[in-house]
Amino acid sequence: MAAPHDLKKTPLFALHERLGARMVPFAGYAMPVQFEGIIAEHRHTRESASLFDVSHMGQASLIGPDWETVAAAMERLNPAALLKLKPGHMRYGFLLNDTGGIIDDLMVTRPPHEDGRLMVVFNASRKDVDAEALSAVLPDGVELVMHEDRALLALQGPKAEAALARHCPEATDLYFMEAAPAEIAGIDVFLSRSGYTGEDGFEISVPADRAEELAELLLNEPEVKPAGLGARDTLRLEAGLCLYGNDIDETTSPVEAALTWAIGKRRREAGDFPGAARILKELAEGPARKRVGFAIEGRAPVRAGAEVLNEAGEVIGRVTSGGFAPTVGTPIAMGYVAADHAERGAPVTLRAGRREATATVTTPMFTKPGYKRRPKGK
Repeated sequence: MAAPHDLKKTPLFALHERLGARMVPFAGYAMPVQFEGIIAEHRHTRESASLFDVSHMGQASLIGPDWETVAAAMERLNPAALLKLKPGHMRYGFLLNDTGGIIDDLMVTRPPHEDGRLMVVFNASRKDVDAEALSAVLPDGVELVMHEDRALLALQGPKAEAALARHCPEATDLYFMEAAPAEIAGIDVFLSRSGYTGEDGFEISVPADRAEELAELLLNEPEVKPAGLGARDTLRLEAGLCLYGNDIDETTSPVEAALTWAIGKRRREAGDFPGAARILKELAEGPARKRVGFAIEGRAPVRAGAEVLNEAGEVIGRVTSGGFAPTVGTPIAMGYVAADHAERGAPVTLRAGRREATATVTTPMFTKPGYKRRPKGK
């Protein structure tokens, strides 16, 4: 399927077409939603390894005279405690607005050998908003540089390490949320052990003009197949990971979204981040609503927008993401309910139009993460 003229193309667009991908518009790009099929790609990722094109994401760097300066600049909008982030390590976080809402969630990396640089990956639909918000608060001497000349690949699954290590043995030295420059078959890349599927795996930042070469190299490995946005969505839903625009947005606080673990202790004590008054109050008193999961009876999926009703038939919340979970074997969903109805095991009804489904409130995480974490003391 050809891309409409008003859609951007990633450097892997031609490869996707050759592989027979079904292409759809997403965040202004023509992106593959599936190749073999969403369920097949989902299961292959859980059992082996899949290659995803995530080049539509925004890659950028904050560049300044030293780490302390660039970390402090990012902390003006991000409530994480970044100053003590070790070289070669990453951190999940978000940018906040003045009311404590989430402008975007993102990944921040401190490269191991570049003291005055901080690397960032933004969501595709928010990268222009993020760039504007960050640029507005940067001090003199710190510059935000967008890397439009780079692609981003995600190799995800329990056999991702084995497939990648044949071309990049040093990949085995990285643990979850660690990153380093590397070389893969003569291609200079920046490699991180991360992803958004709940599985072990890597994200690979590569020059755009070498992306297709690298993708074909990895797809030639026996463990690896291509996967699209459809499987990426079902995988992250099973893992309880938020999708910006669905599960979090500029009205959502990190406390409501159960993301408070990403707010540093030092930052909580100082209250020196946007929206601190709301967030600290919610931390102390509890939020009015909470993000939860829904285990759904039957086989029919419940989609975003469905109302959540308690046993008395009162609307207590809304579904923000939902679908069939191939690993779990049933429909699942996540969303928000009033805090006094967020207890696990509580029976609820999910209603979309005239259709209703019986469900139970549970944790948003339906599968156990497969991350390769660094052993303590190593």
